[in-house]
Amino acid sequence: MAVKVLLVTKGHGFNYNGFYSMFDDNPELLTTQVEQPAAQVLLRPENVAEYDAVCFYDMWGVDFSPAPEEYQQSIAALLESGKGIFLMNHALVQWPAFPAWREVHGASFLLREGEVYGELTPGSGYRGGGADPRGNVLGKVTPDPAAAGHPVVAGIEDGFDVQDELYLVSKVFESAPDVLPLMRTDFPMVQEHFNPPPMAPQEEKDRWVHPEGSNLVVWAKKSVNSPVVATYLGDGPGSYESEGFRRLLHNALHWVASEEARAWAAS
Repeated sequence: MAVKVLLVTKGHGFNYNGFYSMFDDNPELLTTQVEQPAAQVLLRPENVAEYDAVCFYDMWGVDFSPAPEEYQQSIAALLESGKGIFLMNHALVQWPAFPAWREVHGASFLLREGEVYGELTPGSGYRGGGADPRGNVLGKVTPDPAAAGHPVVAGIEDGFDVQDELYLVSKVFESAPDVLPLMRTDFPMVQEHFNPPPMAPQEEKDRWVHPEGSNLVVWAKKSVNSPVVATYLGDGPGSYESEGFRRLLHNALHWVASEEARAWAAS
């Protein structure tokens, strides 16, 4: 079954050829690509209706500017409609001044210290990406026991190795009742392996202390009526070229576009 995907990008550099090859090489993903801020027009209800799923790979609003009111309304309408959503890597970082965005994906990433789900939380660490001299994380990603038999992990039940950027984030989001764990990394999620939040003030970086973080890197979430799959993975060629990650991408987009997933989200 082919899935019509609206792919949203811009705001973060990436290897274009490697990234788009994941979609171009898959005949079951019929992809339309749009960059921010033009994406805000295509995501209006009357325009996004023709797509089966939306894949977010943008990183917008990280200057803490508020999301435009019309865009906030479009995202609310998207969730109300039950449209399937898949978010990768830096898409979980964007719109820090748009609280409803966190409700879409559920992640606990913070650009600087603040409150997440009622808990005061330090800014999130990062490791990897093109600007990190320490290099990307190398680890194995395997399904969580709660994901046994889930369509998103079909064909990758034994997990896969990946070299990618990861974030050190609070475990608090795992306890949300609408989050279903799907895959975890075996990389040690402790402060010594990560850099302090890059956009935090220097004083905050100097005193940065972060407890052991969550190793959950792929999860599903019920967001209003929409089935959502989110992953911290997907920053660079280490994922783009991974057959396991490509299978995850394929599975996630097909599942969020399905009636089964919409029924789960609405339950």
